[in-house]
Amino acid sequence: MGDPGLRPAVTARELRAAAERLSLPAAGVAPARVEPRLRLLADDEGAAVLLRRQWVGDGTAEAVVLHRAGVPLEHPAVVATAVAWGCDTIRHAPTGRSFPVPPPPDDAPLAHRFRHLAARAATRVEVAVALAGDDADAAAHAAAVEVFAPLGVPVLSEEGPDEPVAEGLPWIVLDPVDGNPFAGLPPWAFSAGLVSGGRPVAGLVADLSSGRRWEGIAGEGARRDGVAASPRSGGTVIVPSAPRGERIDVPGNADRVRVTGCTAIDLCLVADGSAAAWHDLDRGGSRVHDLAGGLAVLLAAGGAAVTVDGGPIILEARSDARLRFVAAGTERAARELLRSAPGRGADGR
Repeated sequence: MGDPGLRPAVTARELRAAAERLSLPAAGVAPARVEPRLRLLADDEGAAVLLRRQWVGDGTAEAVVLHRAGVPLEHPAVVATAVAWGCDTIRHAPTGRSFPVPPPPDDAPLAHRFRHLAARAATRVEVAVALAGDDADAAAHAAAVEVFAPLGVPVLSEEGPDEPVAEGLPWIVLDPVDGNPFAGLPPWAFSAGLVSGGRPVAGLVADLSSGRRWEGIAGEGARRDGVAASPRSGGTVIVPSAPRGERIDVPGNADRVRVTGCTAIDLCLVADGSAAAWHDLDRGGSRVHDLAGGLAVLLAAGGAAVTVDGGPIILEARSDARLRFVAAGTERAARELLRSAPGRGADGR
């Protein structure tokens, strides 16, 4: 994503060094470490740039270059940040100069074109949800499907009828809004995945309540807010909320259990190492819309997922299809979780 030399400043030392290059106080750029809508990029050669994502009057988003040192506005890392934010334009705050964010070429890999449009679709959904009121789900669906239309790929959306998918062809699975933004209890997310041969090969999940974004492409890795994401071991397990009136079963090897209520984000938290594992073994299973985007990010990050029977996950283009599975940083960890789940024997069943 962009020039590998120019990267997000994520440590206190990197932040202070970048602030000095920009002739800014460190406290003035410190929010870039925790605010997903700010991005401080720097390299080892003295270049740095501070960007902010913000709305434009027409309901689109722009990446605003606030301060820069040795970084042209058209720098690949600046453009890549704007793409990941789903922005239509890049603007230089001091001069007002702006230019459109270039799309990938028509002959770019499908996964790259999908990633570009998925980021933009998430931004369109933010606006659609804010303006729609009680029709938020339908408005979000319409906004996202319109953005994906140029790909010419069938879209399976939670809020629309299933499109037929010819065998062997790729398809997009979409959950425009996972969660309830009007309940006031975060998170709620946009989730989209590109599926080929039953496997999610690219995905983007945007936490619309916080601004955090995860993306991943098979063979190219995954990122959270521009920073490379990878799983890690640990004792924190995320589980979905239990069916009404029933309990949540906790694996015996879990030290801590968390519930967010948003499967797409749950899987991304395993992908970036915030949690060690996730499972829905005590429920009826997860629908393809809920899991495809986050699962693509997890697998791109190097994580693993296995079904309740211990096999690989194969996605079907059917809204009524459900999968029960576990996800973890490695296949070994996923199988250990499967074996330790309450009521299961050594074979995980």
